[in-house]
Amino acid sequence: MNEPGVLLSARAMVLHDLAARGFDDAVMVSLLEDAVAGRQWWLDQWPDGAEHIAGLVAQDVQDRLVDSGVRWPRCTACDDLHDHELRIEPELGPDPQWVCERAGISVAPLGHLT
Repeated sequence: MNEPGVLLSARAMVLHDLAARGFDDAVMVSLLEDAVAGRQWWLDQWPDGAEHIAGLVAQDVQDRLVDSGVRWPRCTACDDLHDHELRIEPELGPDPQWVCERAGISVAPLGHLT
């Protein structure tokens, strides 16, 4: 996939997951756009790392939300009653998954949250 296609695909997957959890307003989409733009430089420096971009964009969005006090995406897959979010695994790798670290379960591939 070419460079713009990699970034657009990453954007689409993260946008789907934002929307699946009700976080697809203008502020969140703008935050996503900033994360995608920020990864352009990274991809320019390491074109062979294209398979890692989607997971990195998701982590960037998640980190920016955590910095503002928002947990996204919240885990609804396990029995733990304490509020916690899902994490991307692998942290740097192809085929990123949303995982509940507390229960040790894979919840959904990136771009497939419900």
